[in-house]
Amino acid sequence: MATTYLRRAYSSFATHILDIPARLLAFLFLLLLLTFPLTKPRSTYLIILTAANIWAIYAASWDLLVGRCGQFNLGHALFFGLGAYGTALLNHHLGWPIWVTIPLGVLATVLVAVIVGFPSIRVKGPYLALVTMALPLIATGIVFYFKEWTGGETPISNLDHFFPFLPYEQWFIAQYYFTLLLLLASGIILYKIANSHKTGVIFVSILDDELASKASGINTTKYKVMAFAISALFASIAGATNAHLAHLRSAGIGTLSLNTSFMAFTIVIFGGIGTIYGAIAAAFILQFIQRYFLMEVVKVDTHWQWIIFITLIVVLICKWPRGVAKFTTDKLDDLAEERELEERGKHIWKRYKKK
Repeated sequence: MATTYLRRAYSSFATHILDIPARLLAFLFLLLLLTFPLTKPRSTYLIILTAANIWAIYAASWDLLVGRCGQFNLGHALFFGLGAYGTALLNHHLGWPIWVTIPLGVLATVLVAVIVGFPSIRVKGPYLALVTMALPLIATGIVFYFKEWTGGETPISNLDHFFPFLPYEQWFIAQYYFTLLLLLASGIILYKIANSHKTGVIFVSILDDELASKASGINTTKYKVMAFAISALFASIAGATNAHLAHLRSAGIGTLSLNTSFMAFTIVIFGGIGTIYGAIAAAFILQFIQRYFLMEVVKVDTHWQWIIFITLIVVLICKWPRGVAKFTTDKLDDLAEERELEERGKHIWKRYKKK
């Protein structure tokens, strides 16, 4: 009985993973991430990978909204920042545990996304981008106005973190695995939504031709607001989780900055817009370049880091305009097709010789 199940499991694994080069590469990368802490790395490297997990969730949520539904949002930092500030205010001022404050902060952010989504979707293209870009600026003004609660320019600090019951040496390993599992769950859900036979197809139809979608009887307003809400859900999860990481334990005005919004844009364009997996892969690549290669290996001066980093991104985007991840998967698919044709050709030649 056990042998039968093992054979079936291996057969399914070989069919869906081993025989598809792109999925095999993703599986090997996941295996590397899961086993990396076993090498007993420095806490700095775990912090870099933890940050990559957070940015990957955040960028993938933007990719669903923009790359799949076509709602060009340049104020995505609003959702990231509201998630961070929501959980920070409840945890700092009321002393509630983070397992309560994070869901409440995420829920509040989703409600705000629905509220601002309805008027925002009345405009399109560059006008939508300008409207959404103004939203985190308005939120920043609110933070400064209520500075006795939010701290204004001073971040809300000394927040609780996820694993206070563990020894200090294990904090970074535990939060790395936690954010990695969160990334896996978020990535799978976002990918399933983006490629679902109903919601995903409707999102793409709105992206391609909204007028034709309306003519087909689709309630485009409903689905565009839904895209805003789903995107806000995962962006706020990333922001709220980031606020409670052991090496940060704070929520500041930087979470609502335009730099945070443009970071999602940069990651998605670099990885491949509309793919979901491209945003995840690009988050790790860019974190590796910025926080390991430039800071740890080359040790470039702080003033030159951003200049070199942005220059590298521009060069790579010009080299692969469809995204690094999309380019890689396309090449792997081409190799798979060539191998299939070679195997099929040999098989056909053998049959021909028998005749």
